[in-house]
Amino acid sequence: MSRLGTAYLRSIQAVGRRLSYGENVFERSWDVLVVLDACRADLLSAVAPDVGFLGDVRTVRSVGSSSSEWLENTFGGREETARTAMVTANTWTDRYLDADAFAALDEVWKYAWDDDLGTVPAAAVTDRAVALARDHDPDRLVVHYMQPHHPFVTDPLAGDDGMARTSRHSSASNPWVLLRRGDVSIERVEAAYEANLRYVLPEVATLVENVSGRVAVTADHGNLLGEWGLYGHPMHTPLRALLAVPWAETDGEGTERHTPTLEPPEPLPVTHVYGADTDRERLDALGYL
Repeated sequence: MSRLGTAYLRSIQAVGRRLSYGENVFERSWDVLVVLDACRADLLSAVAPDVGFLGDVRTVRSVGSSSSEWLENTFGGREETARTAMVTANTWTDRYLDADAFAALDEVWKYAWDDDLGTVPAAAVTDRAVALARDHDPDRLVVHYMQPHHPFVTDPLAGDDGMARTSRHSSASNPWVLLRRGDVSIERVEAAYEANLRYVLPEVATLVENVSGRVAVTADHGNLLGEWGLYGHPMHTPLRALLAVPWAETDGEGTERHTPTLEPPEPLPVTHVYGADTDRERLDALGYL
């Protein structure tokens, strides 16, 4: 980003830090909350007619324009977390969440990472969410998939190094950097972004089929695709494309058609980040790759 562009973004973020915006998801009624990372409301609305379990997709205002901001503003200081279980592929949980504050916290990214994909396969999240719902029967369950956030699993972009497996920084080479440099067209990125959403939605359908109660599908934040000359999802950026997130509701079917097979390598909460090579072998043996 140019020096002028950086100054422009910082001026927007300065305003964002002073604003209080968004509605906490705990103020809404749900039993299972599916979080699609970096999913724009207009994108989910566009594909919803092709997805049987999704009906009307409405728009709500998020409490953050990035995952770290959303995690902190959603769960920080909330008494409800003590009765909430969470399954997540988002690496920022290690920095922004207190595992002891939850009924159970399953950070799937710590042991089900696919180094070749540069992210956590969606099926691994579904597997653990179904298992946690059955084993713990929590009052509320949050299931945080990383898709449609890059890397784009079914349509990868050359030059996208995937996610950084750390909560300290993001990958320096990603679709938003490629767009700013003019190395890839917006049409190419939009198509891959949509394909990544279509990749994860069948897993959400499996989850809906195997849990009970009211299921809400939303996002932690959206994603800028050139609005105001910006891309990605920077923190403290109060722009509609980031804060307007989807909200759709459906009913869990409560079947037992899916049999979970993935097990954490240690009791929850998992404290160690396990090696990618070992993780890939285990996931491949279980049929997730």
